Amino acid sequence: MAGTGSARPGVVPTLLYADAKAAIRQLTEGLGFTEVSVFEGEDGTVEHAELSYGNGMVMLGSKGRGGAFDTAMKGAGPAGVYVVVDDVDAHHRRAVEQGVEILMPPTDQDHGSRDYMARDAEGNVWSFGTYAPEVSA
Repeated sequence: MAGTGSARPGVVPTLLYADAKAAIRQLTEGLGFTEVSVFEGEDGTVEHAELSYGNGMVMLGSKGRGGAFDTAMKGAGPAGVYVVVDDVDAHHRRAVEQGVEILMPPTDQDHGSRDYMARDAEGNVWSFGTYAPEVSA
């Protein structure tokens, strides 16, 4: 089974953006993701991109390209994604320096995590924190 006992993540959020190139720039420069791959169509739109953070990954592409996923996502609202980070305060500082919209500053949670929330340029909510749920095999 994919995602168990290997370096491959078992769950990968997938998002579509009106300006996928700007989203990639914001996620890498502002929020610390690493660009793994970007595939562009002949017209320069992002057909598929993969960005990693730690052992997790997010896939994204451009809205309006057609196809089953684009059709299914038409009219869908923004998504929320949680990313585990080691140093919430340093990560938050980087986001602030890059002009990322902060929805909640670093905050200690009752369940023991330290989190902050940000919104990307197209309305998706990204939470970054120290809570790392365990998955049983």
